[in-house]
Amino acid sequence: MIRLSPLNRRRWRNFRRNKRAYWSLVIFTILFVVSLAAEFVANDRPILVQYRGEFYTPIFNFYPETAFGGDFQTEAIYRDPEVECLIVSGGLDACFDDPEGIIADAQDGLVNGEEVQTGWTLWPPIPYSYDTTVDRPGAAPLPPNEQNWLGTDDTKRDVLARVIYGFRLSVLFTLIVTTLSSVIGIFAGAIQGYFGGWLDLIFQRIIEIWAATPQIYVIIILFAILPRSFWLLVVITVLFGWMALVGVVRAEFLRARNLEYVRAAKALGVSNLTIMFRHMLPNAMVATLTMLPFIVTGTISLLAGLDFLGFGLPSSAPSLGELTLQAKQNLQAPWLAFTAFFAFAIMLSLLVFIFEGVRDAFDPRKTFQ
Repeated sequence: MIRLSPLNRRRWRNFRRNKRAYWSLVIFTILFVVSLAAEFVANDRPILVQYRGEFYTPIFNFYPETAFGGDFQTEAIYRDPEVECLIVSGGLDACFDDPEGIIADAQDGLVNGEEVQTGWTLWPPIPYSYDTTVDRPGAAPLPPNEQNWLGTDDTKRDVLARVIYGFRLSVLFTLIVTTLSSVIGIFAGAIQGYFGGWLDLIFQRIIEIWAATPQIYVIIILFAILPRSFWLLVVITVLFGWMALVGVVRAEFLRARNLEYVRAAKALGVSNLTIMFRHMLPNAMVATLTMLPFIVTGTISLLAGLDFLGFGLPSSAPSLGELTLQAKQNLQAPWLAFTAFFAFAIMLSLLVFIFEGVRDAFDPRKTFQ
């Protein structure tokens, strides 16, 4: 069990009393946990298969069709009627002639009057992955129905599956970038504000030059040369995003470095790092946390904007920005626009409410009834 200090217990109580922030955290946590288990929620491969008394996990492993009595060494297409028949009937050769009839008979445990060892498959609630092409008649994009709850995009991929995977990708990207940028920015701002002098002046001139570099243009140029990838985009975004907190932390440290408790700690021989990060940083956290909602929403917007322009994640990746581009290109399919809008609105609103609650919980002047 985690033991919290009295100060952190007070902060947690303040956060709990902020109903909007607390319930936003609960809802966001549920959505994020569901998206983390996206493979179990939306997938074109079964979670579990029982065949001839043995269990298989296609969601994690590769199984050729021959593993279920088929003819091909390629991965089994579990939605294929013949493969489904082979699994249900225990690998009867008659599946290649009349799969649907054998499936219907095997459900009763008998085929042509003979008892067979039946198998079964356990499917996710949404039988499509983010890149699965839906077998459905009509011209794409297709409207919502009982098969595709949010319809399909212009390449007949299930929109709900892409939203689930895209939500996970956006949140993970944002959390990684925000964490790394905050650590670097807080450290740089603390050093500038605490030591001041020539170190502060030189650092400020470097930041001014670096901040004037157009981030989006650099990303576009690099991705025109290098292959696009998730981690390359993270590195580039962090290189430009760490400056967001430097000014706030620097100002707080410049204000606090001449206060009595800092002078007393120096007189007692306390090390600079201990003074900076144990005594001064907690007092600067309120101003720092005030900036976090802007960093988070800005990072999500940056990723969506790059994907919208075609210079973000690889085209094969599930992306909410790419869904927004499809909504622009297919005005006759309003479900794409509504889905993209509500996905961004819900995600950004929940994150802003959560960080507002965290900021107020760290502020000793804030109290909640």
